[in-house]
Amino acid sequence: MAKILQIETATAICSVAVSVNGETISFREEQGQNLHAANLTLFIGEAVKAAGLSYQELDAIAVSKGPGSYTGLRIGVSTAKGLCYALDKPLIAIETLEMMAAGYLSKNLDYSGLICPMIDARRMEVYTSILDRSLNVITPTEAKIIDETSFNGFLSEQVITFLGDGAAKCAEVLTHPNAKFDAANFNSASYMSRLANEAFSSSKFEDVAYFEPFYLKDFVVTPSKKQQVQG
Repeated sequence: MAKILQIETATAICSVAVSVNGETISFREEQGQNLHAANLTLFIGEAVKAAGLSYQELDAIAVSKGPGSYTGLRIGVSTAKGLCYALDKPLIAIETLEMMAAGYLSKNLDYSGLICPMIDARRMEVYTSILDRSLNVITPTEAKIIDETSFNGFLSEQVITFLGDGAAKCAEVLTHPNAKFDAANFNSASYMSRLANEAFSSSKFEDVAYFEPFYLKDFVVTPSKKQQVQG
């Protein structure tokens, strides 16, 4: 009976869940800027307590590995690795876009189209991929600038549902009749449960010492206006 602590910090949502055998039994999450550093360990404690477990009773730690916010991913993965070291538990990494698609499918069991999760990057750029209802990857994860012609080849043949915090800004340009949008939050650790349980069952664990988040793009430091003036 796999008991897994799950952490999702790839976006502005700080989310923690505990699952048993692939079913979410407790979760704690909140959306807002700069929440992760202050609230993540608090949310972890609350979720574990609500599940009626001790830390030692956990069998593994799962973390959303990206792509997404550089800072959010760094905090989430560092926390997960710290727990793995302290508790001597294995680390499971879940691809963030796959987790989002799994969450959508769990709420739409009869859906037969494609799913396109999107994480906001900047301007009209998103981190995205396309998956089918079996979570097979149709297009690999990429940083993509969206315009009115994006995905036209797929949209001409079937429905695509776009979701995530990057999808809203694309609704105005993706106007094909087969383009559908779901504004619900799918960046939730509660949607990691089935994927984490499957990884645990197949012993798909990461090397805790060397694992790094999937940032997709290098972190770029933007000078503040004050620094620009002084320069």
